[in-house]
Amino acid sequence: MKQIIRQKIKAFRSGKLSEKELLLFIQNFPFSNEPHLKLDFHRKLRRGIPEVIFGQGKSLEQLRRIIKKFKEVGEDMLITRVDDERFHKLKIDFPDLRFHAGARMITSDREPKALNKGKILVLSAGASDEKVAEEAYVSSLYLGNRTEKEYDVGVACLARILNLQKKLNDYSVIIAVAGMEGALPSVVAGLTSTPIIAVPTSVGYGSNFGGLSALLSMLNSCAGGISVVNIDNGFGAAYQATLINQKVF
Repeated sequence: MKQIIRQKIKAFRSGKLSEKELLLFIQNFPFSNEPHLKLDFHRKLRRGIPEVIFGQGKSLEQLRRIIKKFKEVGEDMLITRVDDERFHKLKIDFPDLRFHAGARMITSDREPKALNKGKILVLSAGASDEKVAEEAYVSSLYLGNRTEKEYDVGVACLARILNLQKKLNDYSVIIAVAGMEGALPSVVAGLTSTPIIAVPTSVGYGSNFGGLSALLSMLNSCAGGISVVNIDNGFGAAYQATLINQKVF
């Protein structure tokens, strides 16, 4: 906490931060205490990762208030599960927003900075899993990780994942996204010593039960070194991967 406060004071003294911006920062620290909106601006200091907004189910007016508050405080934002229609309506008021269509996410219009030394690899079993994989990929980038991706490498053709075997140990964490029977994380874990975060998706036929079969397959994997997040939770996988990446180096 002391370090970030010193940085704000230094920026104010050097003229990079206005008096109004400094007062807004202090006013909203540790969180903005408003009716129905209490954004946690202390979270980055506690967890190493700032608050990320879950956009699904929030009204346009709620999202506008959230974005406005982030801008007032001068914090970058990451908003998940937002569709194209809502983004274009928000962009009228906030033209500097960036929309990542594949990931269904909104970020500040900036290039992500790689703050962590390790690398994260995002794998998807099939093209149908890409939305969840893209959520993990974009989240990982904007949470400060060097991140790479390889898509459509599922076990229906083992040669595709075997072709990547030599590079799997080059990463600090691998996020493996798969629907259907969810076999990809088990196969990858048998090929590398890198920790695996498995993400089941809701992709599959009727007996897939909306991703439940993939979830149970991943939880029951005989391969060691696999942790599992909830169905379709690409962001959760990126969050956990970031925490690991911060501690490894």
